Amino acid sequence: MKRSSHILIFVLSSLFVNSMQAQQSIFQPGDYKDGVYDKENAVNRRFIPYTHLREGDVTWEKRIWRTLDMREKINQQLYYPIEPNVSRISIMQLMTKYILSGQIIAFSDEEFLVPFEKSQIRDKMVIKADSVDQEQFDENGNAFTIRVAGAIDSTWIYENFCEIELKEDWFFDKQKSTLEVRIIGMGFSVLLKGKEDLGCNSFFYVYFPACRPFFAKHEVFNTKNDSERRTFEDIFWKRQFSSGIKKESNVWDRKVENYSKGIDALLESDRIKGDIFRWEHDLWQF
Repeated sequence: MKRSSHILIFVLSSLFVNSMQAQQSIFQPGDYKDGVYDKENAVNRRFIPYTHLREGDVTWEKRIWRTLDMREKINQQLYYPIEPNVSRISIMQLMTKYILSGQIIAFSDEEFLVPFEKSQIRDKMVIKADSVDQEQFDENGNAFTIRVAGAIDSTWIYENFCEIELKEDWFFDKQKSTLEVRIIGMGFSVLLKGKEDLGCNSFFYVYFPACRPFFAKHEVFNTKNDSERRTFEDIFWKRQFSSGIKKESNVWDRKVENYSKGIDALLESDRIKGDIFRWEHDLWQF
């Protein structure tokens, strides 16, 4: 009797082990990694916090608004990919992901005073086509018309994303004797679908320091080396983008385009950059 019970236990345990092995042999998404090694650097990256800054240490400050045009080659690392990609995402895909999840707040103004409700920003990102009449037939062959809802497009924003506006403060820290810059806010502009000829339209603003933890965890494409990709945080920290100044703090609160056009506006942008450089250069004697 005891021997038969031992045999029964052995058979049941064998069946259990075989069933577990069979379950392990079933393919599960993620079993096969897309690469020769596990990428852990960007996933575990943390942003570098700003050093503490006292008001008394700032001896000079100027606010600058600059625009990043996504058509420029160096800025296309922020624009692409347009379609969903497992290995990387564009900055607009990153923003919509965390805004819709509630981890980043989108604002309607650059002073960060009027936040969008999640339903409002979702409605702005989704385009619904007009409903149409569709003719159908019943079982007797009689024609009748029904109203069919139009198509819904929630990915148009990735392709129509055209500009990023940075609001930043340049200041001289006498405690460290350095000229530094810190980005305060970011504005995203898009070409409205069907109204592309109207140019870029402001879509939403975000507070840049609140975005830095998420920028540090997502890679940006590197044209030279796939194993040395930078993160979005690296791109803005190291200023690896091309931009033009559209406004500096002034008594009239006017933009460059209000008093300069065409090539004159580009020269005015370069003049503002040169003024900041010369101000720092004139502090030192050689």
